[in-house]
Amino acid sequence: MASREITVGVGIPMIVVGALMAFLWAPFETDSYQPQIELVGTTIGILGIAFFIAGLFYTKEPVMH
Repeated sequence: MASREITVGVGIPMIVVGALMAFLWAPFETDSYQPQIELVGTTIGILGIAFFIAGLFYTKEPVMH
């Protein structure tokens, strides 16, 4: 059973914010801040993907074999 709260509530918003930072905000900044904003945006996006995948595999009951 996937956790919709983690997947939809954390993963997807982090992916969206990271993409917006990296592709929309960073090109309009000066040359000194552009690499840092791209780095932070892509890091947030990658962490969002990790949370999204973790939410897909999360179960409240332990899986016993």
